[in-house]
Amino acid sequence: MIGLFLGDTDFSEIVLKKVKKLNNEYFIIDFSKNNKFKKEKNSYRISIGKFGEIIKLIKKKKSKKVLFAGKIAKPNFSSLRLDLKGIYYMPSVIRAAKIGDAAIIKAIIKILSNEGIKVISSIFFNPELSLKKGNYSKVKPNKQDKISIKKGETYFNKINNLDHIQALVVKDGKIIAKEGREGTKKMLSKLNKVPDGILIKLPKRKQDLRMDLPTIGMQTLRDIKKHGLRGVVLKSKKNIFLDKKKVITFANKNKIFINII
Repeated sequence: MIGLFLGDTDFSEIVLKKVKKLNNEYFIIDFSKNNKFKKEKNSYRISIGKFGEIIKLIKKKKSKKVLFAGKIAKPNFSSLRLDLKGIYYMPSVIRAAKIGDAAIIKAIIKILSNEGIKVISSIFFNPELSLKKGNYSKVKPNKQDKISIKKGETYFNKINNLDHIQALVVKDGKIIAKEGREGTKKMLSKLNKVPDGILIKLPKRKQDLRMDLPTIGMQTLRDIKKHGLRGVVLKSKKNIFLDKKKVITFANKNKIFINII
């Protein structure tokens, strides 16, 4: 039996749908803001501060593997109710929170590992959502675009693996915007039109690839069009690509390139 730690965004629903299709036995710990999985069978709502309760449930279900899918919001630590294991483990999570969201996830993985529970890749059941190297649109990056792409690659190879940045906008070989904690959409909303700009979404050099992979979907492409960008770049097999057919059709119609490096 697999434990599904599900948060917000469409990706969590896609994972659940695939697990059902494969007839895998599962249970859900619903970490979404509005308890959107409450009507699903074997769905549980447990505070992230109650590690004892979470671990007890996992072991009761005889599950040795779990996966995380969807955005799991940073908790309000001051209002969390803790059980005994929560009291024991929470200081490490709070310390991690000062570094960034990725550090919180890494701390939780370590806690589960300490309890003999393995965290598997978020796309374990959905490998089709991660694209291989290639150009997936009619438009291709030009010479200047390739210079900008190289600039983005270099940046991501240098930053801390716990940094929250997963996206940049690069133009003419210069970084003009960096993603904050609020995400890619918020970063783009602060920009005016950026003709010839490129959205680059890559994992950090030592990022834990079991969760929180750079993701794009239709909303990303609509934002790219809105802000006049030329294209988007992702890393081969280290991405989540939602609504593939619709996204590629939209990209071709609007002369946007989709490049996987």
